[in-house]
Amino acid sequence: MSQKRFAMVCASNQNRSMEAHNMLKDNKFTVSSYGVGTHVKLPGAKANAPNVYEFGTSYAEIHNDLHSKDVELYTRNGLLKMLNRNMKVKEAPERWQDNRDTFDVVLTFEETVFEKVVEDLQNRDQSTGESVLVINLDVKDNHEQAAEAAPLALKLCQMFEESEDWECEVDDIVDRFQETCGRRPIYSICFY
Repeated sequence: MSQKRFAMVCASNQNRSMEAHNMLKDNKFTVSSYGVGTHVKLPGAKANAPNVYEFGTSYAEIHNDLHSKDVELYTRNGLLKMLNRNMKVKEAPERWQDNRDTFDVVLTFEETVFEKVVEDLQNRDQSTGESVLVINLDVKDNHEQAAEAAPLALKLCQMFEESEDWECEVDDIVDRFQETCGRRPIYSICFY
């Protein structure tokens, strides 16, 4: 059985996908992570004034910027800790729509992100006909929920990794996941 390639995709703040990416990486999965927004947006000092960065801006640069703006605030709200974790996983946030890598399974953490990934894949030129499973596991966008969801993402990916033919077994895998974890993901099959 060959190792499957996984992608974790979230909105634009790099929390949920990176938490799952980190856990899968620690468990020796071939994994990448992306955001689908136009920019990386992180909470600011005011709700209506987020910190906005271009995709490709290194996590170290973002960390240093927030640290210089208000170390107490960004320590208290967990952003500096999150960025420290992200720096250990990869250099910078990447945008889903800009990547052309192929994956066996793409896991999203919000239904609107799921819809954007499916739409993007359907609008690409299909060149190989290879299938890709896009699956959504809804997770609230906060540090606690992201940490609780990462083991669920790992479990779901392990189930697909163990599958000989995920296309034939997807309904059974989703059913078993729901029985085991109490959450029912939605999914769509797309093609490259």
